[in-house]
Amino acid sequence: MNSSDDIKKTSSKQKSIKYTCNEYREEMILVSLRQRLATEKLSSDEKDKLIEEIEKIEKSMGF
Repeated sequence: MNSSDDIKKTSSKQKSIKYTCNEYREEMILVSLRQRLATEKLSSDEKDKLIEEIEKIEKSMGF
């Protein structure tokens, strides 16, 4: 098998995966909210709002 065959296999696999910019953006927002929740000292209200936002994003992403 040569590198040309590897490229063809990779290309055919990539065609079946649809990962949009919006999905990436949503994922990065989720990561940042989780990090903020884990590392910052937040009031109870701020924590509740972050948790609510995290759950909202997770639901929209199908988690």
